[in-house]
Amino acid sequence: MTDFDVPDSLMYTREHEWALLVGDAVRIGITDYAAKTLNDVVYVSLPPIGRTVERSVTFGSIESIKAVSELYSPYSGTVSKVNSELASHPELVNASPYRQGWLMEIIASNLEDERAGLLSPTEYEGFLSSLGK
Repeated sequence: MTDFDVPDSLMYTREHEWALLVGDAVRIGITDYAAKTLNDVVYVSLPPIGRTVERSVTFGSIESIKAVSELYSPYSGTVSKVNSELASHPELVNASPYRQGWLMEIIASNLEDERAGLLSPTEYEGFLSSLGK
């Protein structure tokens, strides 16, 4: 068990992003671990609606007072929505990484096959434990 929130309803990446199926879209954000590690988020760079993203490829970045980190998509697909609140309130990523601080939604092009490459909540907690977290 880790000291970080790992909701059972999500799938995870080793780069600390999460994915949630919302209707026909996949909502993507960063995990509680990533939000706490980054500390105070001051800027989030997201792709425009309509942009194609590829699984495990950078789609944007997130800047904190400590560092700039790349964001990686858990799925391939087309961006259908971005969280416009983050432009004026990037701190939502820290305050609520799984609710108000989500990053974007995509229409996944290969949902079933790419899901196999993600971690379940139990696997992600094990991954965090292997990092000593």
